Amino acid sequence: MSQQSLVSGIGLHWPILIASGVLEAVWVAALAASHRFRRPVPSIVFVVALALSMAGLAHAMTAIPTGTAYAVWVGIGAVLAVVWSMVTGAERVTRARVLLLLGLVLCVVGLKVVS
Repeated sequence: MSQQSLVSGIGLHWPILIASGVLEAVWVAALAASHRFRRPVPSIVFVVALALSMAGLAHAMTAIPTGTAYAVWVGIGAVLAVVWSMVTGAERVTRARVLLLLGLVLCVVGLKVVS
């Protein structure tokens, strides 16, 4: 089996979608760190991560239904953004928040499983 047929057989749409979800959390964190675009490095990270995240989402939506792709993209980004906020101390870590985040993760995994 050639490399081309292997890639088209398993597809890279899901890994690209997952990476795009991670980049969503990156651009959200960079946006917060940019202080209304007054800090150049976080502002540049924001623009680059946003563009790559959107491009990846658009690519994934060529093979994954729009609703599923968007829900997975937002779910990954939201969970990672909250986890980052908890790690940096911007948000409190509570049992309820952790359980709700786990619920979101299970829903994202569930969407992948049923697709």
